[in-house]
Amino acid sequence: MSEISSSLNGPVAVLEIRRPPNNFFDEEVLRELAANVLEAEAHPSTRVIVLCSEGKHFSAGVDLRGIDAAGIRRVYRHALALFMARRPIVAAVQGAAVGGGLGLALSADFRVAGPNARFTANFARLGFHHGFGLSVTLPAAVGRQHALELLLTGRSVSAAEALELGLCDRLADDPREGAVGFAREIAESAPLSIAAVRATMRRDLRAQVLAALDTEADAQAALLNTSDFKEGVDAAIAKRTPTFTGA
Repeated sequence: MSEISSSLNGPVAVLEIRRPPNNFFDEEVLRELAANVLEAEAHPSTRVIVLCSEGKHFSAGVDLRGIDAAGIRRVYRHALALFMARRPIVAAVQGAAVGGGLGLALSADFRVAGPNARFTANFARLGFHHGFGLSVTLPAAVGRQHALELLLTGRSVSAAEALELGLCDRLADDPREGAVGFAREIAESAPLSIAAVRATMRRDLRAQVLAALDTEADAQAALLNTSDFKEGVDAAIAKRTPTFTGA
């Protein structure tokens, strides 16, 4: 059964991840999502893509239980395909965009957040290293100092603060409706101009993300078998404060 739905609404293609309520993703989900992006772009009327998800949360990222270094690299291979998209992407963020879910949201050009949205780079709180190209996309959105603070503390950012920081671009009571409306505004511009402007503005992003994904995967692989990573995951599942030992 497909876990990605696709629909075309005039010039706006809407792609929805269907793994509620938390919308954890894995290699197969990202592969299917990337394939749907390519299919949507191949349609002559598509000018903008909206990325959304079903359920309470936008995405809680990858389920880290049982993942290995090879699995991480396969996930990121498909993640890179999202950065290779030729059409602008607007993400509709409801609930939590956590860990890799934050990385997924930041792979889009724009984010429209609901009033209950929260953005969290919680990797260090799990005894882990960030991934999904956040070394590039997070500083690009909020600046280096804010990015470093968010990565090291792992704190959650509310929708209002996210707008102030630059983690999202607009707030909407219904983020999906807001994202489609935003996409339609973009789609009113000339299609060749949209593609050309986006290509220029994201010219260096692909190479930077490619290098970052490789570096991040190495750092994550080095921490997978540490006691702190096990403690961080166990604490998150038990909803308690982790006790790290540096081992």
